[in-house]
Amino acid sequence: MKTALLLHGTCDKEEYFSDKYPSLSNSHWFPWLQKQLLMRGVFTQTPEMPDAYKPDYKKWKREFERFDVDKDTILVGHSCGGGFLVRYLSEHKLKIKKLILVAPWMDPNNKKAASFFDFTIDPKLEDRAKEMFILVSEDEEVDGVKETVGILSEKFHEARLIQFDKMGHFTLGEMKTDKFPELLKLILK
Repeated sequence: MKTALLLHGTCDKEEYFSDKYPSLSNSHWFPWLQKQLLMRGVFTQTPEMPDAYKPDYKKWKREFERFDVDKDTILVGHSCGGGFLVRYLSEHKLKIKKLILVAPWMDPNNKKAASFFDFTIDPKLEDRAKEMFILVSEDEEVDGVKETVGILSEKFHEARLIQFDKMGHFTLGEMKTDKFPELLKLILK
């Protein structure tokens, strides 16, 4: 069965505990993308990662492992969610269908989540994913994303780098929409 897991990133404590914002798994383009994939026969989950404002790898790993991941699974990670997937797949030699990293962030400047990303990237990870994509916007302003993209591009020579313009960090506020048809197309292709 075709499956997809969509992993959100992190946020600050004020957003996490405010009822002005939806939960991260229900923010930005996640609900729209999940619905679009479900309508096309791709069983899709958007897990809510625990304490996203202060990511803890062991907690995120435990939540992620509630889901089956196999050779037919498509993994999409936004920001810290993308960084998490790189670590998890570096440490666990799983074969998957696609890995799509949207504005991936691995805290290369050690400002917020250094221990979360205390690992060595496995360059053979790209051999275990049939396809791998890294998405970044020219106007990305989140500290460390462009550095992370550079690190991943050096490690994963087969990964396809897709650059956007005026998408920022791929959030609702910067994209001005909760739809992300370009990502849907990549997943379904």
